[in-house]
Amino acid sequence: MEIQRGTPTKVNKNKNGLLKSVLITVILVSFTVLLCGGYWIFKEQAPRPLEVTNQKGDVLFTKATIMGGQAVWQKYGLMDYGTVLGHGSYMGPDYTAESLKIYTEGMQDFKANEQYGKKFADLSTDEKSAIKNAVIKEMRKNRYDSSKESLKLTDAQAYGLEKVRAYYKNIFTNGDGWGLKAHLIKDSDMPKNDRAYVAKGDQITQISDFFFWTAWLSSTVRPGDKITYTNNWPYYEDAGNHLSFSAVWWSGASVTLFVLMVGIILYVFYRYQFSMKEAYKEGNFPQIDLRKIPVTSSQVKTGKYFVVVSILFFVQCMFGALLAHYYIEPDSFFGIKWIHDILPFNISKGYHLQLAIFWIATAWLGMGIYVAPLVGGFEPKKQGLLVDILFWALVVLVGGSMVGEWLGANGYLGNEWFLLGHAGWEYIELGRVWQIILIVGMLIWLFIVYRGIKAGLKKESDKGGLIHLLFYSAIAVPAFYIFALFINPDTSFTFADYWRWWIIHLWVEAIFEVFAVVVIGFLLVQVGLVTKKSTVRQLYFQLILLLGSGVIGIGHHYYYNGSAEVWLGLGAVFSALEVIPLTLLILEAYEQYKMMRDGGVNFPYKGTFWFLISVAIWNLIGAGVLGFLINLPAVSYFEHGQFLTPTHGHASMMGVYGMFAIALLLYSLRNIVKPEVWNDKWLKISCIMLNVGLAGMVFFSLLPVGFMQIKEAFYHGYAASRSATFLQNDLVKTLLTWRAVPDTIFLIGCIILMVFCVKCLFNLRKPTHKEGESLPVKDLSLDEE
Repeated sequence: MEIQRGTPTKVNKNKNGLLKSVLITVILVSFTVLLCGGYWIFKEQAPRPLEVTNQKGDVLFTKATIMGGQAVWQKYGLMDYGTVLGHGSYMGPDYTAESLKIYTEGMQDFKANEQYGKKFADLSTDEKSAIKNAVIKEMRKNRYDSSKESLKLTDAQAYGLEKVRAYYKNIFTNGDGWGLKAHLIKDSDMPKNDRAYVAKGDQITQISDFFFWTAWLSSTVRPGDKITYTNNWPYYEDAGNHLSFSAVWWSGASVTLFVLMVGIILYVFYRYQFSMKEAYKEGNFPQIDLRKIPVTSSQVKTGKYFVVVSILFFVQCMFGALLAHYYIEPDSFFGIKWIHDILPFNISKGYHLQLAIFWIATAWLGMGIYVAPLVGGFEPKKQGLLVDILFWALVVLVGGSMVGEWLGANGYLGNEWFLLGHAGWEYIELGRVWQIILIVGMLIWLFIVYRGIKAGLKKESDKGGLIHLLFYSAIAVPAFYIFALFINPDTSFTFADYWRWWIIHLWVEAIFEVFAVVVIGFLLVQVGLVTKKSTVRQLYFQLILLLGSGVIGIGHHYYYNGSAEVWLGLGAVFSALEVIPLTLLILEAYEQYKMMRDGGVNFPYKGTFWFLISVAIWNLIGAGVLGFLINLPAVSYFEHGQFLTPTHGHASMMGVYGMFAIALLLYSLRNIVKPEVWNDKWLKISCIMLNVGLAGMVFFSLLPVGFMQIKEAFYHGYAASRSATFLQNDLVKTLLTWRAVPDTIFLIGCIILMVFCVKCLFNLRKPTHKEGESLPVKDLSLDEE
């Protein structure tokens, strides 16, 4: 591994110039479209009337009530139990669809009594048809007065509102008979001053009115249009909601353009050799002696990061097992009631998601700290101290946020719920204080990385070279989480959801994807399997495709949340194109596999490469194929918020980002652990178990249940597919029960990895170089001819 430093060769200023220009153009155009689309969402979002009145002019509820109801929804972490407008968790109902059904049935009863003096259920077929048509016509008419910012409900609509209120009064008082605890929302939690995020008044009434408002906007036609604010979602014939023409057209158009772009991109890929396969010569592999690789104090201290990663991974898996069990036994764990009382579904789901982000991000942070001295060839003074400070800051963040989320979701934090408790958004459960601590922690990490690679950055004359790409991708990690601060309790649901997906899709997916491909390229160069020249060229091609499709591809999350219809086109087309770079990555993975296989029996990074191959496979299957399946608007219309979403989510989140985090963990540990105690046998078993368990979970449980659920929605309406009755179907219960088998296999793989990492912590190498010393490492700032 040791390479003597030399004089850099003459720099070609125009090296990869065209690719750089294309990448910059793609980034500028993509984010311009995304931001303009965001402004469009802001302007076209459904109104929150200052006052909602009945025909007599009596005020039924206000904008403050809608905002207060949304805050109640957030405060108790209900997005981690059910969904609103299709976004959230899958144990509970979709409250928009459920409210729409209650609202519609209330109007039908009112009209039936008014016209025939009977209940709707007692009418003849012809009478029912007449009432249905009258209700649909009345519901879909938009009575919002923009000049007065007021909405007047008809008498039938006002009756529907009362039905919604009565239903949720019962649900939140007595529980829903499934996974929602009785008396979750208590009068004692009512705010006592004007600083509260929840409006003064009955909180159950507020959340009921919020649900009604989402039902209203989902069934009311946009001004000057023929479809509702949610593009006719959720599917419910009695409310007049059917699949729109745009959803059908753009589903077909996206597939057509996908096929065209596959041909074009594959031609470019092979015509101009955007591949690493020419970058090495068979039989000319580097002989890597781990004992000669320099080790610094800051690198050794990353060992505790990786042990914590493995422990958090295990705890997260245990919460996943608990959540899976709740689908079968929603109010206890094998009859043990106190477990559900302490850790109900919504809190457990929040922990499951946050721990996934914590352990994956920590693995990436630890790897960044480890490679910094290798890139810069220098260990800055006090670097080890900064690494320790960051570690304990992360410990405080994880522990403090979990305690805060539990207290907040149980109503114990009062007016401080948003600051210290559960922020109320799936994937962004952290309260505002914890979000700020996370951002500060990532900025400290960025400072640590910069100190380590600063010398390399100065020496690399090409500002678009490998070291600079690594640094740019590192900057993006804290930068893109800042958009979480754009979401406040008074932000409308649609616009808050716009920013929320900047975190989930752009930060968790796109930015981590960019960081991943750059880091993989760096690792291949670092171990001597490929040349820097070919790697940088290939990275530019990958980044152009990833960002060119992934940024605007965020739009598939905006189909039915109240955003403008334009996102059906943008989201459908660009989401379909996201499959292409993921497919090309598996081709590169095969080349990497051949490099590892041909590298000889002494190649020390086999464990890392096993997980990198896993990343590539799941990238294609989980993120690509399963993502493509649900991103078509015509499919998403019936599937939105059903089991096919976690099918894609598990396969892509764990299969891609989780497996990649483990690969980074193993690469770093391999270099700081005594070589004689390393055992690839156990890592191979862990890799197999994790992959087999994940595949079983996805393809033999989640996928078939998702298919059954979308079929239920197609034939009986979306609300029926999200009801507890569906989950109690015998076949569904059988599939979810047998999920315990692959879950157990997966858990065994997790335990093996955790035990391995703990053992490594007690067998770390001693630092070979002191702070302030230069390191004899490969100089990645050198240009190659």
